[in-house]
Amino acid sequence: MTALASSQSYCRSCLNPAPPGAQCPSCGGGPVLSHPELDTLSIAHIDCDAFFASVEKRDNPELEDQPVIIGGGQRGVVSTACYIARLYGVRSAMPMFKALKACPDAVVVRPRMAVYAADGKHIRAMMEDVTPLVEPLSIDEAFLDLSGTEKLHGAAPAQTLLKLQRRILDEVGVTVSVGLSFNKFLAKTASDLDKPNGFSVLGRQDAPAFLAQMKVGDVYGVGPVLGKKLNADGLYTLSDVLKRSEGDLARKYGESGLRLARLARSEDTRKVSPARTSKSVSAETTFNDDVSDKAVLKDRLWPLCVKVADRMKAKGVAGRVVTLKIKTDRFKTITRRRTLTDPAQLADTLFRLSADMLDKEPEGVRYRLIGAGYSVLETAIADAGDLLDPNALKRAAAERAMDAARAKFGDAAIIKGRMLKKDRD
Repeated sequence: MTALASSQSYCRSCLNPAPPGAQCPSCGGGPVLSHPELDTLSIAHIDCDAFFASVEKRDNPELEDQPVIIGGGQRGVVSTACYIARLYGVRSAMPMFKALKACPDAVVVRPRMAVYAADGKHIRAMMEDVTPLVEPLSIDEAFLDLSGTEKLHGAAPAQTLLKLQRRILDEVGVTVSVGLSFNKFLAKTASDLDKPNGFSVLGRQDAPAFLAQMKVGDVYGVGPVLGKKLNADGLYTLSDVLKRSEGDLARKYGESGLRLARLARSEDTRKVSPARTSKSVSAETTFNDDVSDKAVLKDRLWPLCVKVADRMKAKGVAGRVVTLKIKTDRFKTITRRRTLTDPAQLADTLFRLSADMLDKEPEGVRYRLIGAGYSVLETAIADAGDLLDPNALKRAAAERAMDAARAKFGDAAIIKGRMLKKDRD
Protein backbone atom coordinates (compact mmCIF):
# COMPACT_ATOMS: atom_id res chain seq x y z
CA MET A 1 0.00 0.00 0.00
CA THR A 2 1.34 3.43 -0.92
CA ALA A 3 2.10 5.60 2.07
CA LEU A 4 -0.56 8.24 2.64
CA ALA A 5 0.68 11.66 1.60
CA SER A 6 0.29 14.45 4.16
CA SER A 7 0.22 17.99 2.88
CA GLN A 8 -1.89 21.12 2.83
CA SER A 9 -0.76 22.06 -0.68
CA TYR A 10 -0.14 20.35 -4.01
CA CYS A 11 1.49 21.34 -7.28
CA ARG A 12 -1.04 21.36 -10.11
CA SER A 13 1.72 20.63 -12.63
CA CYS A 14 3.39 17.56 -11.11
CA LEU A 15 0.50 16.82 -8.70
CA ASN A 16 2.88 16.15 -5.82
CA PRO A 17 2.83 17.69 -2.33
CA ALA A 18 4.58 21.06 -2.39
CA PRO A 19 5.05 23.96 -0.03
CA PRO A 20 2.77 26.95 -0.58
CA GLY A 21 4.05 29.37 -3.17
CA ALA A 22 3.70 30.51 -6.75
CA GLN A 23 6.02 27.79 -8.06
CA CYS A 24 6.74 24.20 -7.15
CA PRO A 25 10.37 23.75 -6.03
CA SER A 26 10.37 20.18 -7.37
CA CYS A 27 9.27 20.73 -10.97
CA GLY A 28 9.42 24.51 -11.29
CA GLY A 29 5.78 24.50 -12.40
CA GLY A 30 2.56 25.41 -10.72
CA PRO A 31 0.44 26.95 -9.55
CA VAL A 32 0.50 25.35 -6.12
CA LEU A 33 -2.95 24.63 -4.71
CA SER A 34 -2.92 25.55 -1.04
CA HIS A 35 -5.52 25.85 1.72
CA PRO A 36 -5.31 25.39 5.51
CA GLU A 37 -8.08 22.77 5.42
CA LEU A 38 -7.17 21.14 2.11
CA ASP A 39 -6.56 17.66 3.51
CA THR A 40 -9.73 17.62 5.63
CA LEU A 41 -12.31 18.30 2.89
CA SER A 42 -13.91 15.53 0.84
CA ILE A 43 -17.10 16.75 -0.91
CA ALA A 44 -16.46 17.84 -4.50
CA HIS A 45 -18.37 19.19 -7.46
CA ILE A 46 -16.87 18.61 -10.90
CA ASP A 47 -18.16 20.58 -13.87
CA CYS A 48 -16.93 20.22 -17.45
CA ASP A 49 -16.00 23.61 -18.91
CA ALA A 50 -18.34 24.62 -21.77
CA PHE A 51 -18.54 20.89 -22.43
CA PHE A 52 -20.20 20.69 -25.85
CA ALA A 53 -18.10 23.53 -27.24
CA SER A 54 -14.93 22.04 -25.76
CA VAL A 55 -15.63 18.71 -27.48
CA GLU A 56 -16.12 20.48 -30.82
CA LYS A 57 -12.84 22.39 -30.41
CA ARG A 58 -11.07 19.18 -29.47
CA ASP A 59 -12.32 17.49 -32.63
CA ASN A 60 -11.71 20.51 -34.87
CA PRO A 61 -8.55 22.42 -33.81
CA GLU A 62 -9.37 25.16 -36.35
CA LEU A 63 -12.07 26.30 -33.92
CA GLU A 64 -9.67 26.70 -31.00
CA ASP A 65 -9.36 30.50 -31.10
CA GLN A 66 -12.83 31.22 -32.47
CA PRO A 67 -16.10 32.00 -30.68
CA VAL A 68 -18.17 28.83 -30.92
CA ILE A 69 -21.89 28.43 -30.25
CA ILE A 70 -23.54 25.03 -30.04
CA GLY A 71 -27.12 25.31 -31.28
CA GLY A 72 -29.02 25.53 -34.47
CA GLY A 73 -31.18 27.76 -36.60
CA GLN A 74 -32.08 31.39 -36.23
CA ARG A 75 -35.10 30.36 -34.15
CA GLY A 76 -33.35 27.88 -31.88
CA VAL A 77 -31.57 28.56 -28.61
CA VAL A 78 -27.95 28.37 -27.51
CA SER A 79 -27.10 25.00 -26.01
CA THR A 80 -23.52 25.92 -25.05
CA ALA A 81 -21.22 28.85 -25.73
CA CYS A 82 -17.44 28.65 -25.49
CA TYR A 83 -15.67 31.11 -23.21
CA ILE A 84 -14.68 33.34 -26.12
CA ALA A 85 -18.32 33.68 -27.18
CA ARG A 86 -19.28 34.39 -23.56
CA LEU A 87 -17.06 37.48 -23.64
CA TYR A 88 -19.58 38.88 -26.13
CA GLY A 89 -22.47 38.19 -23.77
CA VAL A 90 -23.61 34.88 -25.29
CA ARG A 91 -25.20 32.58 -22.73
CA SER A 92 -26.89 29.18 -22.65
CA ALA A 93 -30.63 29.22 -23.42
CA MET A 94 -30.30 32.57 -25.23
CA PRO A 95 -32.28 32.75 -28.49
CA MET A 96 -29.94 32.18 -31.42
CA PHE A 97 -30.84 35.44 -33.13
CA LYS A 98 -29.82 37.36 -30.02
CA ALA A 99 -26.60 35.36 -29.69
CA LEU A 100 -25.62 36.02 -33.30
CA LYS A 101 -26.46 39.70 -32.92
CA ALA A 102 -24.13 39.88 -29.91
CA CYS A 103 -21.43 37.81 -31.63
CA PRO A 104 -21.94 37.91 -35.41
CA ASP A 105 -18.60 36.19 -36.12
CA ALA A 106 -19.44 33.14 -34.02
CA VAL A 107 -19.14 29.69 -35.56
CA VAL A 108 -22.42 27.85 -35.01
CA VAL A 109 -22.14 24.08 -34.66
CA ARG A 110 -25.07 21.70 -34.60
CA PRO A 111 -25.11 19.54 -31.44
CA ARG A 112 -23.71 16.01 -31.70
CA MET A 113 -25.45 14.52 -28.69
CA ALA A 114 -24.23 10.97 -29.29
CA VAL A 115 -20.60 12.18 -29.12
CA TYR A 116 -21.22 14.26 -26.00
CA ALA A 117 -23.03 11.37 -24.32
CA ALA A 118 -20.15 8.98 -25.03
CA ASP A 119 -17.60 11.44 -23.62
CA GLY A 120 -19.82 12.11 -20.63
CA LYS A 121 -20.09 8.39 -19.96
CA HIS A 122 -16.29 8.07 -20.14
CA ILE A 123 -15.86 10.90 -17.62
CA ARG A 124 -18.49 9.39 -15.34
CA ALA A 125 -16.61 6.06 -15.36
CA MET A 126 -13.41 7.86 -14.33
CA MET A 127 -15.26 9.53 -11.45
CA GLU A 128 -16.54 6.15 -10.31
CA ASP A 129 -12.97 4.83 -10.38
CA VAL A 130 -12.25 7.41 -7.67
CA THR A 131 -15.32 6.84 -5.47
CA PRO A 132 -18.61 4.91 -5.70
CA LEU A 133 -20.38 7.98 -4.32
CA VAL A 134 -20.97 9.90 -7.55
CA GLU A 135 -24.20 11.87 -7.95
CA PRO A 136 -24.70 13.03 -11.55
CA LEU A 137 -26.45 16.35 -12.09
CA SER A 138 -26.29 16.27 -15.88
CA ILE A 139 -24.20 14.86 -18.70
CA ASP A 140 -21.25 17.07 -17.72
CA GLU A 141 -21.33 17.61 -13.95
CA ALA A 142 -21.57 15.61 -10.74
CA PHE A 143 -21.03 15.63 -7.00
CA LEU A 144 -18.45 13.26 -5.51
CA ASP A 145 -17.94 12.20 -1.89
CA LEU A 146 -14.36 11.03 -1.33
CA SER A 147 -14.73 10.42 2.40
CA GLY A 148 -12.73 7.37 3.43
CA THR A 149 -10.82 7.05 0.14
CA GLU A 150 -7.47 8.16 1.55
CA LYS A 151 -6.14 4.65 2.19
CA LEU A 152 -7.53 3.34 -1.09
CA HIS A 153 -5.69 5.94 -3.18
CA GLY A 154 -2.78 6.64 -0.85
CA ALA A 155 -3.63 10.33 -1.04
CA ALA A 156 -5.91 12.96 0.41
CA PRO A 157 -9.11 13.70 -1.58
CA ALA A 158 -7.64 16.96 -2.92
CA GLN A 159 -4.66 15.20 -4.49
CA THR A 160 -6.90 12.43 -5.85
CA LEU A 161 -9.12 15.06 -7.47
CA LEU A 162 -6.13 16.79 -9.03
CA LYS A 163 -5.11 13.48 -10.58
CA LEU A 164 -8.67 12.91 -11.83
CA GLN A 165 -8.74 16.39 -13.35
CA ARG A 166 -5.51 15.63 -15.21
CA ARG A 167 -6.73 12.20 -16.30
CA ILE A 168 -9.93 13.66 -17.81
CA LEU A 169 -7.86 16.14 -19.82
CA ASP A 170 -5.46 13.44 -21.00
CA GLU A 171 -8.08 10.83 -21.93
CA VAL A 172 -11.05 12.92 -23.08
CA GLY A 173 -9.31 16.13 -24.10
CA VAL A 174 -11.54 18.57 -22.19
CA THR A 175 -10.96 20.58 -19.03
CA VAL A 176 -13.07 20.40 -15.89
CA SER A 177 -13.34 22.74 -12.93
CA VAL A 178 -13.38 21.35 -9.40
CA GLY A 179 -14.93 22.75 -6.25
CA LEU A 180 -13.92 21.17 -2.93
CA SER A 181 -15.61 21.79 0.40
CA PHE A 182 -17.43 20.11 3.30
CA ASN A 183 -20.95 20.13 1.78
CA LYS A 184 -22.63 20.06 -1.61
CA PHE A 185 -23.75 23.69 -1.71
CA LEU A 186 -20.28 25.04 -1.03
CA ALA A 187 -18.62 22.54 -3.38
CA LYS A 188 -20.86 23.61 -6.26
CA THR A 189 -20.35 27.26 -5.39
CA ALA A 190 -16.57 26.76 -5.37
CA SER A 191 -16.49 25.04 -8.78
CA ASP A 192 -17.76 28.27 -10.41
CA LEU A 193 -15.06 30.49 -8.90
CA ASP A 194 -12.14 29.75 -11.23
CA LYS A 195 -13.27 28.59 -14.67
CA PRO A 196 -12.03 27.08 -16.89
CA ASN A 197 -9.71 24.35 -15.59
CA GLY A 198 -10.00 25.68 -12.05
CA PHE A 199 -9.71 24.11 -8.63
CA SER A 200 -11.24 26.15 -5.80
CA VAL A 201 -11.61 25.37 -2.12
CA LEU A 202 -14.07 26.66 0.49
CA GLY A 203 -13.35 25.51 4.04
CA ARG A 204 -15.17 25.87 7.33
CA GLN A 205 -13.10 28.87 8.35
CA ASP A 206 -13.36 30.96 5.18
CA ALA A 207 -16.93 30.02 4.11
CA PRO A 208 -18.77 32.47 6.44
CA ALA A 209 -16.87 35.52 5.17
CA PHE A 210 -17.20 34.38 1.57
CA LEU A 211 -20.93 33.74 1.84
CA ALA A 212 -21.61 37.03 3.61
CA GLN A 213 -20.82 39.01 0.46
CA MET A 214 -22.48 36.53 -1.93
CA LYS A 215 -25.45 37.95 -3.87
CA VAL A 216 -28.70 36.09 -3.23
CA GLY A 217 -29.22 35.78 -6.99
CA ASP A 218 -25.96 33.84 -7.26
CA VAL A 219 -27.13 31.14 -4.85
CA TYR A 220 -27.77 27.89 -6.70
CA GLY A 221 -31.53 27.33 -6.83
CA VAL A 222 -32.56 30.98 -6.52
CA GLY A 223 -34.24 31.82 -9.79
CA PRO A 224 -34.85 35.27 -11.31
CA VAL A 225 -38.36 35.61 -9.84
CA LEU A 226 -37.33 34.81 -6.27
CA GLY A 227 -34.17 36.89 -6.69
CA LYS A 228 -36.17 39.97 -7.65
CA LYS A 229 -38.56 39.42 -4.76
CA LEU A 230 -35.68 39.14 -2.29
CA ASN A 231 -34.08 42.30 -3.67
CA ALA A 232 -37.39 44.16 -3.44
CA ASP A 233 -37.52 43.21 0.23
CA GLY A 234 -34.02 44.54 0.85
CA LEU A 235 -32.18 41.21 0.69
CA TYR A 236 -29.25 41.61 -1.69
CA THR A 237 -26.54 39.45 -0.09
CA LEU A 238 -26.48 36.51 2.28
CA SER A 239 -25.32 38.87 5.02
CA ASP A 240 -28.71 40.57 4.62
CA VAL A 241 -30.37 37.16 4.93
CA LEU A 242 -28.49 36.48 8.17
CA LYS A 243 -30.06 39.59 9.70
CA ARG A 244 -33.53 38.07 9.36
CA SER A 245 -34.87 35.33 11.61
CA GLU A 246 -35.44 31.90 10.13
CA GLY A 247 -39.11 32.13 11.10
CA ASP A 248 -39.53 35.44 9.29
CA LEU A 249 -37.91 34.07 6.15
CA ALA A 250 -40.07 30.94 6.30
CA ARG A 251 -43.28 32.93 6.68
CA LYS A 252 -42.41 35.21 3.78
CA TYR A 253 -40.78 32.79 1.32
CA GLY A 254 -41.84 29.35 2.52
CA GLU A 255 -39.41 26.44 2.08
CA SER A 256 -37.17 28.62 -0.11
CA GLY A 257 -36.74 31.04 2.78
CA LEU A 258 -35.75 28.25 5.16
CA ARG A 259 -33.27 26.87 2.63
CA LEU A 260 -31.74 30.29 2.08
CA ALA A 261 -31.35 30.90 5.82
CA ARG A 262 -29.51 27.62 6.26
CA LEU A 263 -27.27 28.07 3.24
CA ALA A 264 -26.31 31.53 4.51
CA ARG A 265 -24.98 29.76 7.63
CA SER A 266 -23.05 27.20 5.48
CA GLU A 267 -25.55 24.48 6.43
CA ASP A 268 -26.33 21.78 3.87
CA THR A 269 -26.97 18.28 5.18
CA ARG A 270 -27.75 16.64 1.83
CA LYS A 271 -25.72 13.51 1.14
CA VAL A 272 -24.06 12.67 -2.16
CA SER A 273 -26.46 10.07 -3.51
CA PRO A 274 -25.48 7.89 -6.49
CA ALA A 275 -29.10 6.73 -6.77
CA ARG A 276 -30.23 10.08 -8.17
CA THR A 277 -32.67 9.56 -11.05
CA SER A 278 -34.21 11.80 -13.67
CA LYS A 279 -37.44 13.49 -12.63
CA SER A 280 -38.69 13.81 -16.18
CA VAL A 281 -37.99 12.92 -19.80
CA SER A 282 -39.00 15.36 -22.52
CA ALA A 283 -38.20 16.60 -26.01
CA GLU A 284 -39.04 19.78 -27.89
CA THR A 285 -38.42 21.47 -31.20
CA THR A 286 -38.38 25.07 -32.40
CA PHE A 287 -39.87 25.75 -35.84
CA ASN A 288 -38.14 27.71 -38.58
CA ASP A 289 -41.49 29.42 -39.24
CA ASP A 290 -44.38 29.94 -36.84
CA VAL A 291 -47.13 27.30 -37.11
CA SER A 292 -50.84 27.77 -36.36
CA ASP A 293 -52.30 24.71 -38.11
CA LYS A 294 -52.93 22.10 -35.40
CA ALA A 295 -52.65 19.24 -37.87
CA VAL A 296 -49.13 20.40 -38.71
CA LEU A 297 -48.37 20.86 -35.02
CA LYS A 298 -49.40 17.26 -34.36
CA ASP A 299 -47.18 16.06 -37.18
CA ARG A 300 -44.28 17.82 -35.46
CA LEU A 301 -45.37 16.47 -32.07
CA TRP A 302 -45.37 12.77 -33.02
CA PRO A 303 -41.58 12.29 -33.58
CA LEU A 304 -40.94 14.07 -30.29
CA CYS A 305 -43.20 11.55 -28.55
CA VAL A 306 -41.28 8.71 -30.20
CA LYS A 307 -37.98 10.21 -29.00
CA VAL A 308 -39.27 10.54 -25.43
CA ALA A 309 -40.69 7.01 -25.45
CA ASP A 310 -37.38 5.60 -26.72
CA ARG A 311 -35.55 7.22 -23.82
CA MET A 312 -38.17 6.05 -21.31
CA LYS A 313 -37.90 2.46 -22.55
CA ALA A 314 -34.10 2.60 -22.50
CA LYS A 315 -34.15 3.79 -18.88
CA GLY A 316 -36.82 1.28 -17.89
CA VAL A 317 -39.06 3.96 -16.41
CA ALA A 318 -42.67 5.07 -16.78
CA GLY A 319 -44.31 8.39 -15.98
CA ARG A 320 -47.49 9.35 -14.20
CA VAL A 321 -47.77 12.87 -15.66
CA VAL A 322 -47.89 13.92 -19.31
CA THR A 323 -46.81 17.47 -20.11
CA LEU A 324 -47.39 19.52 -23.27
CA LYS A 325 -45.22 22.59 -23.78
CA ILE A 326 -45.92 25.21 -26.44
CA LYS A 327 -44.47 28.66 -27.01
CA THR A 328 -46.34 31.34 -28.94
CA ASP A 329 -44.88 33.69 -31.53
CA ARG A 330 -44.89 36.30 -28.75
CA PHE A 331 -42.56 34.10 -26.66
CA LYS A 332 -45.27 33.19 -24.14
CA THR A 333 -44.64 29.68 -22.80
CA ILE A 334 -47.72 27.58 -22.08
CA THR A 335 -47.49 24.32 -20.12
CA ARG A 336 -50.37 21.86 -19.80
CA ARG A 337 -50.30 18.70 -17.66
CA ARG A 338 -52.44 15.63 -17.23
CA THR A 339 -52.04 12.97 -14.53
CA LEU A 340 -52.43 9.33 -15.57
CA THR A 341 -54.26 6.65 -13.63
CA ASP A 342 -51.41 4.24 -14.36
CA PRO A 343 -47.80 5.07 -15.31
CA ALA A 344 -46.96 4.88 -19.02
CA GLN A 345 -43.96 5.07 -21.32
CA LEU A 346 -45.46 4.67 -24.80
CA ALA A 347 -45.28 7.24 -27.57
CA ASP A 348 -48.94 6.49 -28.29
CA THR A 349 -50.07 7.51 -24.80
CA LEU A 350 -47.90 10.60 -24.77
CA PHE A 351 -49.09 11.69 -28.20
CA ARG A 352 -52.78 11.09 -27.57
CA LEU A 353 -52.90 13.09 -24.35
CA SER A 354 -50.64 15.87 -25.64
CA ALA A 355 -52.67 16.18 -28.83
CA ASP A 356 -55.87 16.32 -26.80
CA MET A 357 -54.48 19.15 -24.66
CA LEU A 358 -53.36 20.93 -27.82
CA ASP A 359 -56.86 20.64 -29.27
CA LYS A 360 -58.20 22.56 -26.28
CA GLU A 361 -56.00 25.59 -27.01
CA PRO A 362 -57.57 28.55 -28.90
CA GLU A 363 -57.56 28.42 -32.69
CA GLY A 364 -55.50 30.81 -34.78
CA VAL A 365 -52.58 31.16 -32.36
CA ARG A 366 -49.16 30.94 -33.97
CA TYR A 367 -46.53 28.82 -32.22
CA ARG A 368 -42.74 28.79 -32.50
CA LEU A 369 -42.07 25.72 -30.31
CA ILE A 370 -43.75 22.51 -29.23
CA GLY A 371 -42.62 19.82 -26.79
CA ALA A 372 -43.92 16.90 -24.76
CA GLY A 373 -42.71 14.71 -21.95
CA TYR A 374 -43.35 12.36 -19.06
CA SER A 375 -42.64 13.21 -15.41
CA VAL A 376 -43.07 11.70 -11.94
CA LEU A 377 -41.08 8.68 -13.07
CA GLU A 378 -41.00 5.22 -11.54
CA THR A 379 -39.84 1.75 -12.50
CA ALA A 380 -41.74 0.68 -15.59
CA ILE A 381 -44.31 -2.09 -15.70
CA ALA A 382 -46.19 -3.32 -18.77
CA ASP A 383 -48.74 -0.78 -19.98
CA ALA A 384 -52.08 -1.95 -18.63
CA GLY A 385 -54.12 -0.18 -21.27
CA ASP A 386 -57.33 1.76 -20.69
CA LEU A 387 -60.62 0.01 -19.95
CA LEU A 388 -62.43 2.90 -21.62
CA ASP A 389 -60.31 2.51 -24.77
CA PRO A 390 -60.53 -1.08 -26.08
CA ASN A 391 -57.91 -0.39 -28.77
CA ALA A 392 -55.22 0.76 -26.28
CA LEU A 393 -53.63 -2.67 -25.82
CA LYS A 394 -53.73 -3.26 -29.56
CA ARG A 395 -51.87 0.00 -30.21
CA ALA A 396 -49.38 -0.79 -27.43
CA ALA A 397 -48.61 -4.16 -29.03
CA ALA A 398 -48.21 -2.44 -32.40
CA GLU A 399 -45.78 0.08 -30.92
CA ARG A 400 -43.71 -2.66 -29.31
CA ALA A 401 -43.59 -4.45 -32.65
CA MET A 402 -42.48 -1.26 -34.36
CA ASP A 403 -39.77 -0.83 -31.73
CA ALA A 404 -38.46 -4.26 -32.61
CA ALA A 405 -38.53 -3.39 -36.32
CA ARG A 406 -36.62 -0.18 -35.73
CA ALA A 407 -34.05 -2.01 -33.64
CA LYS A 408 -33.51 -4.45 -36.51
CA PHE A 409 -33.84 -2.20 -39.56
CA GLY A 410 -33.11 1.29 -38.19
CA ASP A 411 -35.20 4.40 -37.67
CA ALA A 412 -36.39 4.29 -41.28
CA ALA A 413 -38.84 1.70 -40.06
CA ILE A 414 -41.06 4.48 -38.69
CA ILE A 415 -41.29 6.11 -42.12
CA LYS A 416 -44.98 5.21 -42.12
CA GLY A 417 -45.47 8.39 -40.09
CA ARG A 418 -47.78 8.37 -37.14
CA MET A 419 -47.89 4.60 -37.17
CA LEU A 420 -51.10 4.37 -35.22
CA LYS A 421 -52.79 7.24 -37.03
CA LYS A 422 -55.56 5.05 -38.35
CA ASP A 423 -56.62 4.21 -34.81
CA ARG A 424 -56.33 7.84 -33.73
CA ASP A 425 -58.55 9.34 -36.40
